[in-house]
Amino acid sequence: MSSVCFRGFEERLQQLAGTLSGGEQQMVAIGRALMAHPRLCAMDEPSMGLSPRLCRTGLRHHPDDQPPKGVTIFMVEQNANMALAIADRAYVLQTGEVVLSGPAAELRQPS
Repeated sequence: MSSVCFRGFEERLQQLAGTLSGGEQQMVAIGRALMAHPRLCAMDEPSMGLSPRLCRTGLRHHPDDQPPKGVTIFMVEQNANMALAIADRAYVLQTGEVVLSGPAAELRQPS
């Protein structure tokens, strides 16, 4: 498995998951889901409950890491900056309608 979710948590490898903070448990859940080598992984607000530090470091790939190959991740996320930083493509919804779509890198650019 890629170390996407666990970079910086090596010292916690022997700790029981139930004793981790809520945000750390969220990261364990994401890691467990990816370990199953799914073709599709749906995530609803993966940054919910994470500390700002975990959002900055945990939900993005380290430059040395390779994203999981063959996995499509469908993510619903209110933290648009974080989502656009890790996405390939994005759809922005407003009151249930798509108001913007395209490559994430283009959507990150100021208009």
